[in-house]
Amino acid sequence: MLGSTNIVAFVPTKDAGKARAFYEGVLGLRFVKDDGFAMVLDANGIMVRVARVPQFTPAQFTILGWEVADIGKMVVGLQEKGVHCEKFGFFEQDELGIWTAPTGDKVAWFKDPDGNVLSISQHVA
Repeated sequence: MLGSTNIVAFVPTKDAGKARAFYEGVLGLRFVKDDGFAMVLDANGIMVRVARVPQFTPAQFTILGWEVADIGKMVVGLQEKGVHCEKFGFFEQDELGIWTAPTGDKVAWFKDPDGNVLSISQHVA
């Protein structure tokens, strides 16, 4: 039923100004509008609503991610914009913070200004 409709992603924020600077200025999402409840951004045709919330505790898992063609190049590009990948102690990651799954898929994680965990991933065919 919903498999043929567009998905809308939601991300919480306590500081819409910092969130906009990050999602638009650093990650390159296109600002669409601010409806007073959420900042609406376009991520390659997917609506991302960065919702204002008074308080929340960031989840300790990925809440939003992007599939990329060259994860190493993307991590370096993010680093040049001041974004640093998270390094976890429970599995092996390379010097850039990229983890390679047994399947060959690769994932790197980073946080937005509110501490939300985001990811980029490169998948094998």
